[in-house]
Amino acid sequence: MDKQTIQGFKRYGSYEPSRTGLLLVDPYNDFIHPDGKSFPKAKEVIEGVHLLDNLRRIVKKARELSIQVFYVPHHRTSPGDLADWKYPTPGQLSTVERLVFQRGSWGGEFHADFQPQPGDVIVQEHFGQSGFANTDLDRLLKQHDVDKIILIGMLANSCIESTGRFGMELGYHVTLVKDATAAFGWDLMHAAHDLNGPTFAHAIMTSDELLDILQGKPIPVEEAVNAK
Repeated sequence: MDKQTIQGFKRYGSYEPSRTGLLLVDPYNDFIHPDGKSFPKAKEVIEGVHLLDNLRRIVKKARELSIQVFYVPHHRTSPGDLADWKYPTPGQLSTVERLVFQRGSWGGEFHADFQPQPGDVIVQEHFGQSGFANTDLDRLLKQHDVDKIILIGMLANSCIESTGRFGMELGYHVTLVKDATAAFGWDLMHAAHDLNGPTFAHAIMTSDELLDILQGKPIPVEEAVNAK
């Protein structure tokens, strides 16, 4: 755990389950299933960080602790999407052209291991990268009295990063979990967690470190003095 994260826990305290939300971003088949349309682009990183295993462990622990789970899904595409948009991005146009996350298709369904359970919250779909922009996520978090958000899912350098930045701007405590997300390359993971993450996130850690803290293991605040 890095110095900034340790000092943050000393300043802000740990996670109170009733005020913590787990944001599961875009757990679509097209992203995280081997047969998904975009899986090949992220395959090396997904397998390298053991993404699915870490997602399963964190979601399971969140449910055990009654931490509210929020599904934060990308817009599911349909032919003709964005036809009347003034400034769609190249990424948005490519997603629509390839019909990634196509509505009504297997690829646009949540992975079988991450099906919503009773009590989970499904947020409005986002068209861009931020789960907050033009959705009801902020309102839903406030309705559940959540002010600390833990972000996991896809992609580290786009939807995870954008949602985390937007959340920070809205006043939320933001946690990134380095091996519970993936990207289309290791350079993008480095940018998301090592370069950009420290500019907005309050905590950046591994799945093991997060699970230790959620299970009550003492936070090593003493290490902050010597951490490099």
